[in-house]
Amino acid sequence: MLILGIDPGYAIVGFGLVEAGQGKYRLVACGAINTQAGIRLPARLWRIATDLEELIGRFHPDVMAIEELFFNHNVTTGIGVAQARGVILMTAEKLGLPICEYNPSQVKQAVVGYGKAEKRQVMDMTKRLLDLNTVPKPDDAADAVAIALCHARSSTSRLQTLY
Repeated sequence: MLILGIDPGYAIVGFGLVEAGQGKYRLVACGAINTQAGIRLPARLWRIATDLEELIGRFHPDVMAIEELFFNHNVTTGIGVAQARGVILMTAEKLGLPICEYNPSQVKQAVVGYGKAEKRQVMDMTKRLLDLNTVPKPDDAADAVAIALCHARSSTSRLQTLY
């Protein structure tokens, strides 16, 4: 199974492609879709959609795992991220790509085993699970890889077969 993990944003959208099978994980690709500061939000959203379409067309993932939004302090930034997330969801749906959503605690639980783990713990376990020399860069890509790993570890859980 090839999983496209997405860390949504409107300035930077992190992506990570992880191949999962038989309890093993392999990083296929990771990076970021960057939009230029100072241009209108609709143009940034268009860039995200077209770049994501290209990415999906190039790699043909089986599923997209995306992080749910968590508003902390800056609601204005949160609104832009929510709009970008909507474009990302719409693009995946348009291309027939199944979508799974995870909140930050679920990602931490699946990758580290503790839902309140610190970011550095998640990054360290991501590196270990994928047998990488370094944590993926930029941070948005590393987060997206962790989201893909969350789906890989959740979708292969034996608990799913019990229900």
